[in-house]
Amino acid sequence: MRLLSPKQFQTHPGKFIALWADLTHVHALYQPGDWVSAPLAGNTYPALPAPGAAWFQRLAQDTLGCTALGTTDTRPAIEQWRAQDGTAAWPEFAKPEEGQHALALGPVHGAITEPGYFRFTLRGERVHRLETRLGYAHKSTLGLIRGKSPRLAARFAARISGDATVAHSLAFAHAAESALGLPVPARAVHLRAIMAELERLANHAGDLAAIARIIGSALPESRLALAREHLCKAAHAAFGHRLMMDIVIPGGIAGDLRSGGMAALHATLIALEHELPGLTHMFEDVQDHLATGTIPPALAAAFCAGGFTGRASGQPEDSRVTPGYAPYTDLNLHIPLAHTGDVAARTRIRLAEMSDSIRLLHSLLAGLPDTAIAIAPPSGTGAGLGVAESFRGPVWHWLRIESGAIADVFIADPSTLHFPLLEHAATTGNLADFPLILQSINPSHSGVDL
Repeated sequence: MRLLSPKQFQTHPGKFIALWADLTHVHALYQPGDWVSAPLAGNTYPALPAPGAAWFQRLAQDTLGCTALGTTDTRPAIEQWRAQDGTAAWPEFAKPEEGQHALALGPVHGAITEPGYFRFTLRGERVHRLETRLGYAHKSTLGLIRGKSPRLAARFAARISGDATVAHSLAFAHAAESALGLPVPARAVHLRAIMAELERLANHAGDLAAIARIIGSALPESRLALAREHLCKAAHAAFGHRLMMDIVIPGGIAGDLRSGGMAALHATLIALEHELPGLTHMFEDVQDHLATGTIPPALAAAFCAGGFTGRASGQPEDSRVTPGYAPYTDLNLHIPLAHTGDVAARTRIRLAEMSDSIRLLHSLLAGLPDTAIAIAPPSGTGAGLGVAESFRGPVWHWLRIESGAIADVFIADPSTLHFPLLEHAATTGNLADFPLILQSINPSHSGVDL
């Protein structure tokens, strides 16, 4: 952490990732993990000019009453539910111009999906503007984590976003281990990476199956849905849980690779490896259906977009490499890139990442060290920042630990910076394209609502 003056804090030249506050300071994170702080002045601080800072500043206002001086976006981030009992005004949306009309969607949807409110402004079928309203999945995760030991709090970190449970657990563990100076056994480091790559594979397969379903391509949909099921079964055989929830803990992992798990993983990976080239060709044949939902590289850079969403728009960052963490620092990681920024590009990046995850998994399984799997965290004091690359992009966790208990915490999911990009991407297509565009980015409502 570097302590800056309020002016230095406001004019930091780096690429913004996240902002949070505690009782005395405001903190900001910039690529590739530069953590800076400034003192609060009467519970206020200067608003940051980065476009991605708006939601974080609104969250700090909602949760701690910290005001960003000079901000133009004062809407609630998670507290709009209070409007229903009359204690806060319902946030206003932009009014349609002449020849336009508004269409509301959500927060309750007609399928099993997360709650989110979408307000479209349309001219005919063309989307002129999209405004999102989140907060309906707010569960006070940060408050539930405070006051607990790192091992007890790990369960809440694992439930921030169910499809990224390994990534969030890993980022939380990295933060706790950094704060307490806790080493992790080599076998646990490798098994964590195996789980993270399995999670990446399963999510890419599931999302690609959904994309194929939306465009009416039945064969790749069925094959990819089956591949996801096989990956979840292999994860259960290897780690005792289909999503591998609660396996990654501060200090290591909660359980070793199960009997028969290695064979199940190898069989699943070999089958998917054989099928992936054919699936890739199937998506190449439907590229015309995927030429929508564009995120220009300049906009992706302004919002520090990560994961496949960023890499499809020319952003090469991957937290496994920069700032980097074990065991990826010793692996030859391939980072695919595209520059068109549309659904087709995001699909190609996902397929390329699946191929590389299979290669990494073969290597990790072949070189699995024979050591202990966990070390108990000491009852220490310190602050630490942890990162892990989820399938969506980098997940960041910050912890301040006092005498073995978590005194303060903050979590940043990549979806927070992806929802504004979704709003832009929707305006490059028609209303009928929105399900496809949304699925191609697949931001986590729960990861944002905290």
